Amino acid sequence: MAKLAFLGLGVMGFPMAGHLAAKGHEVTVYNRTFAKAEAWTKKHKGKAAKTPKEAAAGQEIVFCCVGDDNHLRDVVLGENGAFAGMGKGSIFYDNTTASADIAREFHGLAKKMGFDFIDAPVSGGQAGAENGQLTIMCGCDDPDVFEATKPVLDTYAKSCVCLGPAGSGQLTKMVNQICIAGLVQGLAEGVNFAQRAGLDVDEVIDVIGKGAAQSWQMDNRARTMAANSFDFGFAVEWMRKDLGICLEEAERNGARLPVAALVDQFYKQVVARGGDRWDTSSLVDLLQHP
Repeated sequence: MAKLAFLGLGVMGFPMAGHLAAKGHEVTVYNRTFAKAEAWTKKHKGKAAKTPKEAAAGQEIVFCCVGDDNHLRDVVLGENGAFAGMGKGSIFYDNTTASADIAREFHGLAKKMGFDFIDAPVSGGQAGAENGQLTIMCGCDDPDVFEATKPVLDTYAKSCVCLGPAGSGQLTKMVNQICIAGLVQGLAEGVNFAQRAGLDVDEVIDVIGKGAAQSWQMDNRARTMAANSFDFGFAVEWMRKDLGICLEEAERNGARLPVAALVDQFYKQVVARGGDRWDTSSLVDLLQHP
């Protein structure tokens, strides 16, 4: 069993830290709102810290799952930041979906301070976090460090893979979000078409879900799309953040993302309707209620 810290107890981090505690690891948690950390300790065995530095002090591995680059900087840097509390030989696993640039920056800084930083964004949403079935995409310069600590990550993952040096995890998560954007828009258009054609959406999904059109989005979101139900899953505001990261990276590497850019604008329209916290499948609302 390991001594661990977990920073950030949102809809993802709260259950992820819970899985670590359930496996018998010694877990100290930190959240910007301390009451959330105290609530976690009432549900799980562990301690609550009032600063990232306090949480990270003396730990073998520090996990982090916050909102974006700015949130990550707030938690990591400064006199009360996690890096100030970490000891030589320890490891920082960042489960935040952030930029590849900040992953490389923090990796370099960590190395100078005598410990490792691994970018490890996750996919699977709130349900994946709660069920311990996340996919983790890692960027790590030292495969031995990754392999030595992978069993701890497997606590809340169904798949955990190192894809290359620092930044590779974040770049892979970008590919994931680019692919999802097109899939969700295509599914929304198909569901709306079926409704307007007078077809039974459940029957249609049962049939085409056994063929080449099948996807996780179809299996898990087609019927809720048809019901105009969006109060779960991955929020539009976070998808817009992720697509923004993708589009910025594409400007640098020359990749063309016409579909992702278009879908991002559709999500902007969803936000204008008050749907910033709706599930990403809410793209269908623009078609059902133009």
